[in-house]
Amino acid sequence: MPDDPPSSADLDLRLVRYFTVVAEHRNFHRAADALHLAQPSLSRQIQRLEERMGVRLLHRTKQGSHLTEAGRIFLPQARTLLHSARQAVTTTRAAVGPDEFTIGYTGSLIVTTAARELRDRRPAAEVRTLHLDFRQVRAALLDHRVDVVLAREPFPTGGLRVTALYEEPRVLVVPAFHRLAGRTSVTLDDFADEALVRYADAAYDAFWRLDPRPDGRPAPGGPLVMSAVDKLELVAGGQALALAPAGGEHNPLRHDLTTIPVEGIEPCRVVVATRAEDRGPLVADFLAIAVHQLTGPRRLRRTAVPPATDQAPFT
Repeated sequence: MPDDPPSSADLDLRLVRYFTVVAEHRNFHRAADALHLAQPSLSRQIQRLEERMGVRLLHRTKQGSHLTEAGRIFLPQARTLLHSARQAVTTTRAAVGPDEFTIGYTGSLIVTTAARELRDRRPAAEVRTLHLDFRQVRAALLDHRVDVVLAREPFPTGGLRVTALYEEPRVLVVPAFHRLAGRTSVTLDDFADEALVRYADAAYDAFWRLDPRPDGRPAPGGPLVMSAVDKLELVAGGQALALAPAGGEHNPLRHDLTTIPVEGIEPCRVVVATRAEDRGPLVADFLAIAVHQLTGPRRLRRTAVPPATDQAPFT
């Protein structure tokens, strides 16, 4: 450790945020998954922060990571620092009116018409779009990479404001040779003992695997997936099944897969997420556009279960 650490003005807020995530998870592997970083890279970033500060913030053990005394002292200040930085950006942009506005979206959701209408309303603003992994929603908003996100729940919502737009029934994705292929609908009992693909995010995994089951039993284990392409391959190969939203009509399905509506389970919600404190005019305009464009046409489909289809949505 250097004897003369840099001043606090030299702290990299990105490294500070990495530290708070590791402190929250108490495990570098889980923190790296949450941050979408390789674990060795995250470890190096934390070491850089410790070198800048001249103190050890975390004890690393085989059982996990634990805060040192310095880490315990720094953690609340780090959170305050990040909050102050976010607030400074938000209040400044709200005061002067941003000339750039980025709309995030996840999975197969489409923001094209909403973005076009926002450009028409605000011709002086540069409106951009950015596709995100579902695990990036909260971080992308709090880091100000995006200003709003159209996404399917669930995802972490701390520090966010969430506006519900509509609900989508869920469908079961199976290989074409599966015993259930060709059914007009199924219930959980029809596939309760079959493995569904797993996800790294705990809340997302619980929702899309129906884990635990209504009777309290854990869902059967399945292979871990990190992308929709991997999910398709695993299902097509007969290694697992998958639940998916019924509303992804723009994603062509492989010829060796099919989808079946699932009756009796909770639908998923499509929402717009924004920073909780962000009440800027462009945010307000986009929310109004999204509610008008995206909610209205889907109201009649909220409680309807669609027929089996040759196209499958993926979150």
